[in-house]
Amino acid sequence: LGWLYQFYISEKKDQVMARKSAVPTEDIPAVTQLFTEDYMVLFLLHNTLGAWWAGKVLAAKPDLARSAGSEDELRAACAVQGLEWSYLRFVREGEVWRPAAGTFHGWPTAAKDLTVLDPCMGSGHFLAFALPMLVALRREEEKLSLAEAVDAVLRDNLFGLELDPRCTQIAAFNVGLTAWKLAGHRQLPPLNLACAGLAINAPVAAWTALAAGDALAENAMKQLYEVFRQAPTLGSLIDPTRVGGGELFVASFDKIRGLLSSALASEESDESELAVVAQGVARSAQLLMRQYNLVATNVPYLGRGKQAAELQRFCETNYPASQADLAAVFVERCLRYLKDGSSTAIVTKDEWFALVSYETL
Repeated sequence: LGWLYQFYISEKKDQVMARKSAVPTEDIPAVTQLFTEDYMVLFLLHNTLGAWWAGKVLAAKPDLARSAGSEDELRAACAVQGLEWSYLRFVREGEVWRPAAGTFHGWPTAAKDLTVLDPCMGSGHFLAFALPMLVALRREEEKLSLAEAVDAVLRDNLFGLELDPRCTQIAAFNVGLTAWKLAGHRQLPPLNLACAGLAINAPVAAWTALAAGDALAENAMKQLYEVFRQAPTLGSLIDPTRVGGGELFVASFDKIRGLLSSALASEESDESELAVVAQGVARSAQLLMRQYNLVATNVPYLGRGKQAAELQRFCETNYPASQADLAAVFVERCLRYLKDGSSTAIVTKDEWFALVSYETL
């Protein structure tokens, strides 16, 4: 589905990029979407999730770490629940083998506590591949049934954000379809996926009216309104914890969610429609303010010269070290998504490694 979607928007992308003007907000998804080849996704996930697991296996089998004759032997020894880490790489240091990417000592010790985010999830490619990996790890550690493990991973481990509402729908379907292929068709738990590009088209008075007269919640709703005013342009770059009053917003967020849930029960169609939008915005805000153990993604690509003034100003103000290119800005945003001791696995341009304009980054 992701490849089909990219194919059908390719003509529009070519038309937009052929213009000499900046890319308008409504065309950003078409221009920046680039879905990721399977081998790239697998390489990054095998050398993060797989390397973490291999580190645990080798720690439990120190003789294997010393005596293994090849990487193939080590990969076979680290296979779990029928899952093979075919792209996992090892290196030998002296007499001992270790995963080439390291063993991620800053991560939790149990798979049930791992959190994986794709903040530019597109059609859900990274998440659909990560799902069976995490299912295998949790089955091995917790002795869960296949269905129990699938539900547990969807509930606890996988998270995704996306600028484009249509891509968000495709991602939700792809993750759901992967879950059904693993453990059969049935009702799934709510997915931790959200569109970070939802526009709030209502006036601020109608928006804050959802707070039902609660002064604290009304103030927080105003903050939510301001944070997401530029959502169709910024998407996953939004960081609710870094705006004015961010701490207050985070502290009162649980109360807001309860109010929005109540608003969804409204029988007035106009209010219900607004409440549905508000619920989606609140859901994306919840994911945007969290931190994760692994951020795995393929970032969007758009040079500063093609960015509209609003996006340029935002990047200059909030990401001065990486502002020259949207891909580098997203690298920096991915780092902010991380818990201490956590990791990124990103497909990105290599320019920011070499050009003087990125030295600070």
